[in-house]
Amino acid sequence: MSTRTETESEPAKRRAARAVPNGAGALPTAPCSVVWSKGHAYVLEGFRARWVGVDDRGRPHALSGEQLQRRGWSRTRSH
Repeated sequence: MSTRTETESEPAKRRAARAVPNGAGALPTAPCSVVWSKGHAYVLEGFRARWVGVDDRGRPHALSGEQLQRRGWSRTRSH
């Protein structure tokens, strides 16, 4: 008898997260979700349904989900 539960392994979860190509698939919907676009992290503000990050000069920058889709995004930071 095995007490092991069937769960997805951590490496499999990371591979699945990387499987979403830039600009394809649905953006995460959970508040405080983080995605990357053009080298910058963006966090979903749940109460306003917008993605907030900073520009190249450190100034606050907000994007709608549609704007982020057009720019391209990923769940991991790409160099």
